[in-house]
Amino acid sequence: MGRINILDKHTAELIAAGEVVERPSSVIKELVENSIDAGATAVTVEIKNGGVTFMRVSDNGSGILREDVRPAFIRHATSKVKAEEDLDCIATLGFRGEALCSVSSVSHLELLTKAREEEIGTRCLIDGGEERLLEDAGCPIGTTIIVRDLFYNVPARMKFLKTDLSEGNAVSNVIDKIALSHPEVAITYIKDSKLALKTAGDGKLLSAIYAVYGREFANGLIPVSYEMGGVKVEGYVSRPENARSNRNMQNFFINHRYVICKTAMAAISEACKGSVMIGKFPSCVINIDMSFSAVDVNVHPTKLEVRFLNERPVFDAVYHAVKSALLNGEKRIEASFPSRKAPAVNPFELYKKASREKEENKAPASFPQASVKTAGSSEKKPASDELFAMLDHPVAVKKPTVINRTSVLSDSADPFELYSKQAQKNEEKKQRAIDIAKADKAAREAVTAPTETVLEIPQSDETSPQEPKPLIATDDNDYRYIGEAFKTYIIIEKNPRELMLIDKHAAHERIIYEKLKRDKGSGYSQLLLEPITLTLNKIDYDNAILNKDVLMEAGFDIDSFGSGMIIIRSAPQYLSFDDIALSVEEMVGYLSQNKKEIRSEKMEWIYHNISCRAAIKGGDFSTDEELIELAKKVEDEDIRHCPHGRPVCVILKKRELEKLFGRIV
Repeated sequence: MGRINILDKHTAELIAAGEVVERPSSVIKELVENSIDAGATAVTVEIKNGGVTFMRVSDNGSGILREDVRPAFIRHATSKVKAEEDLDCIATLGFRGEALCSVSSVSHLELLTKAREEEIGTRCLIDGGEERLLEDAGCPIGTTIIVRDLFYNVPARMKFLKTDLSEGNAVSNVIDKIALSHPEVAITYIKDSKLALKTAGDGKLLSAIYAVYGREFANGLIPVSYEMGGVKVEGYVSRPENARSNRNMQNFFINHRYVICKTAMAAISEACKGSVMIGKFPSCVINIDMSFSAVDVNVHPTKLEVRFLNERPVFDAVYHAVKSALLNGEKRIEASFPSRKAPAVNPFELYKKASREKEENKAPASFPQASVKTAGSSEKKPASDELFAMLDHPVAVKKPTVINRTSVLSDSADPFELYSKQAQKNEEKKQRAIDIAKADKAAREAVTAPTETVLEIPQSDETSPQEPKPLIATDDNDYRYIGEAFKTYIIIEKNPRELMLIDKHAAHERIIYEKLKRDKGSGYSQLLLEPITLTLNKIDYDNAILNKDVLMEAGFDIDSFGSGMIIIRSAPQYLSFDDIALSVEEMVGYLSQNKKEIRSEKMEWIYHNISCRAAIKGGDFSTDEELIELAKKVEDEDIRHCPHGRPVCVILKKRELEKLFGRIV
């Protein structure tokens, strides 16, 4: 018996489906690309349960002729490629002719279509690759494909699907890329009977970006437009101050096809050098138009990778396009401060004031009255009139003028004397507060004074106030605090023979890291007075929601805010407000890249990130007391390296110094 078996048609189709149809998002990608190739200007996509049980794609394209319906479901049947030469110049999104055959092999598929030149439409039902029905149907011009129960006949494939939320977000990510690559097509996306996305289809890329990523992201972009060597670059790039901690928001399109283009990534990174901080990456939505014959898109089953005939023109065009955009569109950051709002007027208080003034008007004529004149009027209106005016027209009422009655009614009141008395009172209050603070500090130091022996330094009358402060003394070694170099390195004299140089950032980072590990991140989270919203792509958004418990363990309380946005409600108290969003962004990017479901590895990286951002930075001002405390912890806890492996402390021996100065040979 021979060893080589010829597979039957159904088994061969299942293998082909594995190359094209991996999950619901790949089905949606193939069907929507077919709609765009058919000239559709409006496409509606609807899914339920992440697309596993129901998917529907409707368009207003050219439709399929009745005689072409059956051939359309045969493998390698396509209207986009006719001869071998056409593969060298592919101008359509689809070209292999595998999508409909593969999808129909692993699902219950229903097709409704009508071509412009036909009077009646066609309805076709296919179950598991077998045709069940082909009949006339009434339907508008265009095509509608409904896919039900994906992988119902392939249980092994079904068990590898993720949760409905993850599969749905993968579909959303595909729809986002298509909406950005074809702003001239109006995309309507319905997810579980709710409208998730709707683009205008007006051909304006900024409108599509606004619909996909929101107003905040769109407002931080600079337009890009450049042409060089037959390569045209159009789109938008983020301002340098809006750079992100990873490349996940970089979107590149070659001839309006979404691709992962490492050449363009390298070009944009090179163009942003000197403008974007090290470790940050600009976001972008850039389309590269070039000759179809200069790029090969038939190198990967998912068509996400391309190969250029010559990469240099692409690199140069993207580099100069982004560089020119940054030079022309970059502006200095403008500081803005919230304006102070005048306190609201209480109607009841105004009524009481009006009553008091009415009683005062009955005073004897010899009592001097204050007269306040305003522009355009000889006398001020009574407060009672203002009250009624405010009740009738609350917006038009102004706050009543407050008069210093002491200065008006007293002829002997000297304004300068009053000001001097008030200033004297303020100085007395400040001095009392300082005295209380000093007394409180002295009391605390007396209670919490350490029991270790303090290294005594003999003082003389000539001793300067800046004399180095003692550190601590132990049985083995004596330590003396010398000072700080370059606002980064703590200098400690360790016994008479050695100097310790301590990197304060690395030391503080390690201390925080060990504390987080020891307490497992608990007890260090604080509720934010103003929650933070963060825009992510759909893949990162999915990982953030799936790993809420991991982030919660690290001290971050996040929740879904819809449309690819999360809201951060609490964060570790070590982090400054400006670092919270960046930390979450970095963590989510790491979770997206790390495929291993090992909690300890995730938490280890998260603790690294938190401790690095929360630690005191090199160049920051630190008091002597803070530096001495850091040095104590370095020695007490025997800290050798920071969480990233950099040394914390370096020992400089006295002998080496003496060699440098020629004291010994």
